[in-house]
Amino acid sequence: MALRLLILVLCTGAIMGIAVGFRQGLGLYLPFVSEGLGGRETFALAMGLMNLFWGLGAPVAGAIADRFGPGRVAAVGGLTYALGLWLMMLGDADTLLASGVMIGLGLSGTGFTVLLGAVGRAAPPEQRGKALGLASMGGSLGQFLALPYVHFLIEGTGWQTSLLILAASALLIVPLASGTAGRPVDTPGGQSMSAAFSQALRSRDFWLLNAGFFVCGFHLAFVAVHLPAYLSDRGFEPWLGAAALTVIGFANILGSYAFGALGDRYRKKNVLGVLYLIRAAVFAGFLVLPITPPLVLVLSGLLGLTWLGTLPLTSGLVGAIFGIRYMSMMFGLVFVGHQIGGFLGAWMGGIAFDAFQSYDVMWGLSVTLGVLSAALHWPIREARPSAA
Repeated sequence: MALRLLILVLCTGAIMGIAVGFRQGLGLYLPFVSEGLGGRETFALAMGLMNLFWGLGAPVAGAIADRFGPGRVAAVGGLTYALGLWLMMLGDADTLLASGVMIGLGLSGTGFTVLLGAVGRAAPPEQRGKALGLASMGGSLGQFLALPYVHFLIEGTGWQTSLLILAASALLIVPLASGTAGRPVDTPGGQSMSAAFSQALRSRDFWLLNAGFFVCGFHLAFVAVHLPAYLSDRGFEPWLGAAALTVIGFANILGSYAFGALGDRYRKKNVLGVLYLIRAAVFAGFLVLPITPPLVLVLSGLLGLTWLGTLPLTSGLVGAIFGIRYMSMMFGLVFVGHQIGGFLGAWMGGIAFDAFQSYDVMWGLSVTLGVLSAALHWPIREARPSAA
């Protein structure tokens, strides 16, 4: 791997590690923030808005990065992210919802679409899957390290002070963004951005990718926001929720690279189909098996192997089907579906619990959606990788 690409992958991974890692730990704040709000729905709505505005901002941030490069976009995103964490510290309903919006917009500039698009453009085709997998590992490693960090801060300083420290930590994104700066791909006489956008909207494969990625967002947001509370409701100590999310992050370090490498060897759409079936089986385990701490950690490890493994596969499919010139924007458009799913997964989890005092309906729905997503990926048209 060339030095310039390696620096890009490392900085990209570090930024996503901070942004996605801290975002993954926000579910640990649900009991503390919700205590003064009379229920879980407001916090769940704030997390839903975070996912929704992350998705809505992603194609815009991606288009700006495709035109002017990702460095400035990531720096502004880091500042916005830190502001959102500070707003969450204030704790009332209005600022909580505003914090969800700001964190979501920050993630649109520091998350997967802008940064994986930059890696996808820089990497040669035969190394693209592995490069995207390595960059995605940064988000996984960040989740693995950030969750115990957040848990330690909450236990040691209190939840409000811990959010101030997280906001200051998020500012590290700004200097790291300089390592992602680069010129976008120049293709004189090639397809315009508006033509690429129109092509996507007319493509059956675009809508199938959107629908399948919707399910990924639903799964991730529901688990990230509600798994610690679900385990607490079952009578387990708070450490188990943090440990479960940490195990997900650790397993995801392996899964992100492994699924990216598998996407270089086999058809990405088929690998995605198998991934979603594995997820459906894990969610069925949470629904029907007798829950014990060892089982929670085993299921979390299996879920972690599939957690961000969707990213190198889905972004790789976007590059293979639509080309790399506007890859950040095109992946951002597909990512809208992911984040609409994330909005509903986070919000519906709160609604379902407040209505039934149980998450069983959400586990069952997650199983059904996993099977559906696997079926949606089979018809996608993809050329067989040369290594297969």
